[in-house]
Amino acid sequence: MFGEKVASGVKHADNIAPCIYGGVTLIRSIFPLDIVSIDAPPLHVTVVHPQIEVRTSDARQILKHKVLLKDAIKQWGNIAGLVTGFMKGDYDLISRSLEDYIIEPVRSILIPGFDEVKKHCKEAGALGGGISGSGPSIFMFSKDADTATCVEAAMKEVFEKIGITYHTHVTTINQEGVKILTAD
Repeated sequence: MFGEKVASGVKHADNIAPCIYGGVTLIRSIFPLDIVSIDAPPLHVTVVHPQIEVRTSDARQILKHKVLLKDAIKQWGNIAGLVTGFMKGDYDLISRSLEDYIIEPVRSILIPGFDEVKKHCKEAGALGGGISGSGPSIFMFSKDADTATCVEAAMKEVFEKIGITYHTHVTTINQEGVKILTAD
């Protein structure tokens, strides 16, 4: 977490906790630190990383300082729905809950093609997704490997069309977390 503070100015656990614990983690609090592991159904993850720079400090500066109550209520409902969807293995609830009303509408302007990528990925069968951290990476969840591959093709198509170099990765969520390997 101290490394995160050096890198981004904020001591948070949203990157390191899932690396250590594996699976899906909820950072309920950082003062005091409260990390909750959440059971989740099998999910395939497709990530596209456009080769552009989005500085965390810039992405943080453009965020609104005040949030409308109606947006906060929708966001809280989606967070609760996402956690519940993971715990119940309810893919439809996960899909309905993957909508960000607070951060994504602002930060997405820093990522060319974001709205088109999201639209085409949903059409390709993705449950949904969003911006990874402050960007520029975009992630999408899918129920199965074939869909995740179709989602990857949709991502590639958008970035080829707009002429931005990118890298993609299709994987599953690592359930084990970090482990020490020894040479025998």
